[in-house]
Amino acid sequence: MKKNKPKYMQIIDAAVVVIAENGYHQAQVSKIAKQAGVADGTIYLYFKNKEDILISLFQEKMGTFVEKIQQKIAGKESAVEKLLMMVKLHFQLLSEDHHLAIVTQLELRQSNKDLRLKINDVLKNYLQVVDQILLEGKEKGEFSPELDIRLARQMIFGTMDETITSWVMNEQRYDLPSLAPSVHQLLISGCGYKS
Repeated sequence: MKKNKPKYMQIIDAAVVVIAENGYHQAQVSKIAKQAGVADGTIYLYFKNKEDILISLFQEKMGTFVEKIQQKIAGKESAVEKLLMMVKLHFQLLSEDHHLAIVTQLELRQSNKDLRLKINDVLKNYLQVVDQILLEGKEKGEFSPELDIRLARQMIFGTMDETITSWVMNEQRYDLPSLAPSVHQLLISGCGYKS
């Protein structure tokens, strides 16, 4: 119910900015409230604590992310094309929101073990999309019949993740989306694609 209220997303968007600019540990709830333009107490109508804000933020942003990827790949025939769309969109969405890129690539990593487990839980839907693309590619003969789906998923996610983290660490001085075709080429080669 709370998610449908306008202030919920207002607080989430404010949290992205505050956490990106101050770091998770220095991002006080009062700063998030100020950025969102709400009273401090209003935050607690929607979230239990700062950790709940971070998890909710990741759930919302990742959920939107997965939806957009599924929409983009829906019309594509081949697994190779779908994977290219996924890489392009992943890079594009984070390059368009540098605060979100900082939060996902740096701040989410500095959290405690319980928080990381919750974050991994949220990632499952995204990783299932990767698995579907890989299975389809294997079934259609685009990828090697010996392809280990789990290992390939880790390679794909890890490569994209590290490429984005390097871009964030280099203060986003270059065009991240322009790297998508090269990253895609490496990934499909690793999956046994022969053009």
